[in-house]
Amino acid sequence: MTDPHSSQPAIHVRDVHKTYDDGARRVEVLRGAGLDVAPGEMVAVVGPSGSGKSTLLHVLGALDEADSGRIVVAGEDLSPGSAPRDRKALARFRNQRLGFIFQFHRLLPDFDALENVILPARIGGLAPREAFQRARDLLHEVGLDERLDHFPTQLSGGERQRVALCRALMLEPPVLLADEPTGNLDPESADRVFRLLLELQRSHGTSTLLVTHNPQLAAACDRSLRLEAGAVVAA
Repeated sequence: MTDPHSSQPAIHVRDVHKTYDDGARRVEVLRGAGLDVAPGEMVAVVGPSGSGKSTLLHVLGALDEADSGRIVVAGEDLSPGSAPRDRKALARFRNQRLGFIFQFHRLLPDFDALENVILPARIGGLAPREAFQRARDLLHEVGLDERLDHFPTQLSGGERQRVALCRALMLEPPVLLADEPTGNLDPESADRVFRLLLELQRSHGTSTLLVTHNPQLAAACDRSLRLEAGAVVAA
């Protein structure tokens, strides 16, 4: 759990640039992006399609590397040119220090709800009995006590996303990265999932960066930032 009294930001980004080569030309996606997220804070990032929101999350989640800039997430320096890391070290960082929620739930189809939530703990080496109890407790928090042994195909879209939320919080990561977590749901399910996300984020003290196109969701966060042409241009 993030220490709400820490003076260090949970996410610190300064002058980050990221360029892709599509074969015909170089496209600069991030152009000096910068932001901070305080411990326990929930910050929304809004902006038009193609503004670099998902790329920013990928860089913060150690799924991609920036070309330049300063990036510190959950105490880990992810700045380009910092101490070299192998794939195992980055995978361990993502498993233990980050939670991810995507627009599509990405649950494993051959695992039931409980098994999907337990998965990060199995990868992280948590004791089986503790992992089992923690997963049950999380699923109880989101109202899925009766669905523990149901597979993704047996769950509604909103239920699947609630399972994905529990999986993201399974190891109590200090930072949660959410990319349009309600974008694939009907309005009623989206509202319920977002309210649960708010409740869990606040009760667990997780620092959250949320990418969304939904102005209502953004307004419910502690702060809202706008990313445009690869840079934060307004709050």
